[in-house]
Amino acid sequence: METDKTTLHDLSIFNHEDEFSVFDKLNFTRTIGGREKLRQIFNKSLSDIESIKNVQKTLQLIAANKDKWPLLVSNGTVMMIYKFYESSIDEPPTRPTPLTAYFYKLLHGPDFSLIKYSIGHAFDFIKRMQQIVAAFLNDDTPLNLKKVLLKAQVLIERHQFHSISNFEKAADLSNHEMLSFAYYIRYHYKQNFLELVDLYSQLDAWYGMAIAVNELKLSFPVFISSEEPVLKAKELYHILLHEPVAYDVELNQNHNFIFLTGANMAGKSTFIKAVGSAVFLAHIGLGVPAESMKLSLFDGLLSNINVVDNIVKGESYFYNEVQRIKNTILKVNDKRKWLILIDELFKGTNVEDAMKCSTVVIEGLIKIKRSLFILSTHLYQIGENLKGYPNIDFKYFETEVTDGNLIFNYQLKEGVSNDRLGYLILKKEKVIELLEGL
Repeated sequence: METDKTTLHDLSIFNHEDEFSVFDKLNFTRTIGGREKLRQIFNKSLSDIESIKNVQKTLQLIAANKDKWPLLVSNGTVMMIYKFYESSIDEPPTRPTPLTAYFYKLLHGPDFSLIKYSIGHAFDFIKRMQQIVAAFLNDDTPLNLKKVLLKAQVLIERHQFHSISNFEKAADLSNHEMLSFAYYIRYHYKQNFLELVDLYSQLDAWYGMAIAVNELKLSFPVFISSEEPVLKAKELYHILLHEPVAYDVELNQNHNFIFLTGANMAGKSTFIKAVGSAVFLAHIGLGVPAESMKLSLFDGLLSNINVVDNIVKGESYFYNEVQRIKNTILKVNDKRKWLILIDELFKGTNVEDAMKCSTVVIEGLIKIKRSLFILSTHLYQIGENLKGYPNIDFKYFETEVTDGNLIFNYQLKEGVSNDRLGYLILKKEKVIELLEGL
């Protein structure tokens, strides 16, 4: 599924330093390498249903057998393996005996200590990889996981590692056995070991995704093979909210456009981002924050939410809004299936101009039948002119006013909202009072 950096930022998939981002919320990896593999997964959505199902099956298998997953491999384990290869040490005996091991320890004490500590981590790492392969590699293993495990199996099937199966920990090795093991992995196994670490990073990324599904109680979406775009979700909510309100949403070829209205702070932006982020997660094989979701495979996902001006280029906010819409139209006019999310169209111009521009854009976009659209606006007046289009669904978020207080129930309802609460918010926040006191 094609997307761009603007959309990933709009949907909070990634934020600066990953704080309060979807990526950060779902990152349950245990190593830096696993985190980077997870980032790669988030940066490249899958483009076919079979690949998505493979990831889903992999996560389900890991989640169902998480008690068999060795947790002793940590980021410290991986870092010590790298340190072992990067450190300068006096070469240990090629074929150590108890005697040569004794003299090496006596004459090269600091190097011996570093080797012993590093080999402890290397021993644990290989042993845990052996356990993962034994537990998860079988005839029914999902294809993507099987490919990784088969590569790992080839790398760990060395006669030099047979002793690992016979001992529980590296401390059970004698000094000469330990030095023999160290010599082999340092001088004959380096590239293999680094490849093995890379394979584990991929496994760690999948493990983190599986744990995220369990911990956050996500559900795996069902993909429908359809030439037409379909999206149906029940009890969908935004994954970043602590106390989210769930929505039911349905879009298809006959009703492919949601015209969304409501007062500021009523929940329009949150709803749009909830839908967008869930569709994104579905296309990387993850579970989604919903009771259930069915959808077609989308070719692309684009948003128009957080447009900014560009002082350096001398581009106004409105100009950049226009450019974003222009680029969106050029993208979706290719007969592929797109999900387009637009929040508060044309905020950068006056109301009358915005109404005219918005109407023209909407009447153009609804001609595109193979894409789905959700568009929010505070310009509820233009809804009346759009009621003649059968493929537009009119939804709104209701706001109640009780004793001068705003009550947001965040419930999605049928129709068009004509709430105008700006002045009331100014009054409630005592801005009017401050101005009168000047």
